[in-house]
Amino acid sequence: MGVPSLGCACRVCRSADPRDNRLRPSVLLARGEQNVVVDTTPDFRQQALRVDLQRLDAILLTHGHADHILGFDDIRPYNIRQKAALPVYGSEETFAVIRRTFAYVFDDGPTLSTVPQVSLRVVDGPFELLETAITPVPMRHGGMEVLGYRFGGAAYLTDFSELPAESMRLLGGLDDLILDALRDIPHPMHQTVEQALALVQALRPRRAWFTHIAHDLAHDETNNRLRKMGFPHVQLAYDGLGFEVQTA
Repeated sequence: MGVPSLGCACRVCRSADPRDNRLRPSVLLARGEQNVVVDTTPDFRQQALRVDLQRLDAILLTHGHADHILGFDDIRPYNIRQKAALPVYGSEETFAVIRRTFAYVFDDGPTLSTVPQVSLRVVDGPFELLETAITPVPMRHGGMEVLGYRFGGAAYLTDFSELPAESMRLLGGLDDLILDALRDIPHPMHQTVEQALALVQALRPRRAWFTHIAHDLAHDETNNRLRKMGFPHVQLAYDGLGFEVQTA
């Protein structure tokens, strides 16, 4: 729901630390002049303005929940400027949600307005973008099948409660692992901090960044707790965080 959460007066929602202000989770992959975004959140327009995103070359979707797709319509300026449809990668289940939610995009009837121009590409194995192999990582989000993505030395795994053994094998030798850690209290569809730390210990990335963070976790306080627990290489991600990724 983002932080501050609407109508909430808790200490994190009222925090003066800018890192406690969290838009819905997404990540931008950039190489040279090319850009790929993972998920078009309800905050996509604001996120794109913040980084002065002049060009968009593709979209990767993790799943079809509202907090990950509702900014889909805001890709239209890139269609207009680039005079091209955007390739969108995801599962058939995610595309079924996209087709229902944005039915007007896929209606062949005439329109007097612009609509997003997209080419839906079902992910059924590794593919290449930004001159880099993109490896889909199947996961479980409660009872739902979702996708994470590995790109070179980094992986982005948001919104999951279970990582199958076959997916674990796709995640060795990471420099950076970005993963779901909603809060300390158990949730049927998300990892807790404790569960995320267990996965970090199993996968042994050089650094780990927690994302999809609820307003239960204060940024600075949680990072201090992680350091005291013996995890100085694990931190909460924050809006605007950026780092370089090694690719083969």
